[in-house]
Amino acid sequence: MTEQPGRPKYYRGAVAVSGDRIALVSDSPQRIERYERERGEGLQVADGAGRLVMPGLINLHNHVSMTLMRGYADDLPLMPWLTEKIWPFEAKLDGDDIYSGAELGIAEMLLGGTTAFVDMYWYADRVAEAAIRSGIRAVVSPAFVGTAFDGYVERTQRMIERYNGAAGDRIRVWVAPHAPYTCTPEQIRESLKLCERNGVGVNIHVAETLSEVETIRERYGKTPVEHLRDLGVFDYRALAVHCVHLTETDMEILSRQGVSVVYNPQSNMKLASGIAPVARLLERGANVGIGTDGPSSNNDLDMWDEMRTGSFLQKVATGDPCVLPAYEVLRMATTRAADAIGMKGEIGVLAEGARADLIVLNLDKPHLTPCHDLVANLVYCAKPSDVETVMVDGRIVVRQGALANGDFGAIRREVERRLGVLQRRGE
Repeated sequence: MTEQPGRPKYYRGAVAVSGDRIALVSDSPQRIERYERERGEGLQVADGAGRLVMPGLINLHNHVSMTLMRGYADDLPLMPWLTEKIWPFEAKLDGDDIYSGAELGIAEMLLGGTTAFVDMYWYADRVAEAAIRSGIRAVVSPAFVGTAFDGYVERTQRMIERYNGAAGDRIRVWVAPHAPYTCTPEQIRESLKLCERNGVGVNIHVAETLSEVETIRERYGKTPVEHLRDLGVFDYRALAVHCVHLTETDMEILSRQGVSVVYNPQSNMKLASGIAPVARLLERGANVGIGTDGPSSNNDLDMWDEMRTGSFLQKVATGDPCVLPAYEVLRMATTRAADAIGMKGEIGVLAEGARADLIVLNLDKPHLTPCHDLVANLVYCAKPSDVETVMVDGRIVVRQGALANGDFGAIRREVERRLGVLQRRGE
């Protein structure tokens, strides 16, 4: 399945990979035969009968190590969830905990067909290490809140120097002020110097709740979007995460300044934050991608279900069943997401010369039968268990539904061991 103007196109054909790039995408028997002859006996061929080859999914917002808190703090509003449960738990974590939680979350994503993700968390170097080992593509963003800013710029500069472009450019490092209500204007401005100095992007939560909007208005006399614009956040490649409560002016600012909005429908539903005005943002020409948010506020990292929910929720919010059709929400998890992180044409597409980040799904499933419209079947019916093969940068990382670079049983046992250590640490 390849991206075409208006909607994806799918057809019977072949995809060939050489090194880390896609070398051939064709339905021409003559081109396919010529490629096979030119490559000779060294060519490995896989039969794709009953299978679909498509771009890997891109999860634009995550706190992947929060797998450690999956099911720990459910059914709470955002601020009590953060202040009474999540932040006290996080205060006990060390780098090894973060690595273990990241391994678990990355395994879940890879097995479900996610080939790239954007993360925002503490100990981001350990998330980077887990991503390198697993084979996934990642934008890791060291996060800070106002009370933990000392040394942030120096630490993050060292991390950029070590990890930005690591593993054949599979790993990139961005800057991540947590949110305008947890970081001071001075801290945000100081962190943006890292973007200026290193050419990296910025990743920040924006207008997630009504209480945040009210807090920022009381402090600064502006909306969160206006506040961040005036601080210069949108002068750099930026991911504005959530954007649930926006004014018409906010939407115009985001569109005009080329900010990519990240839609997190299930997290926003679970925390009762609201419904982001995605349909109106798209009408104004804004780029919108999609993410799961962390495993403690979702509680899974299933991008198929996220797409399905995201589409349905916009239909309910607008009263229009035609809003956010299947092919548009699929673009939000592929081509639009790639554009958001500065990799337009590089990932999120099946195209000759693009990086070989692709997945293979088994279509021979009851819930995918019959197939009047493959794109609709994918968005509204597909499941992580349909994914058989996953490739990132031309390397197979999931083969026949199992991790190629890790042992899930060992990952699970280590997570359980570390949770026992954490429990004793808190006593």
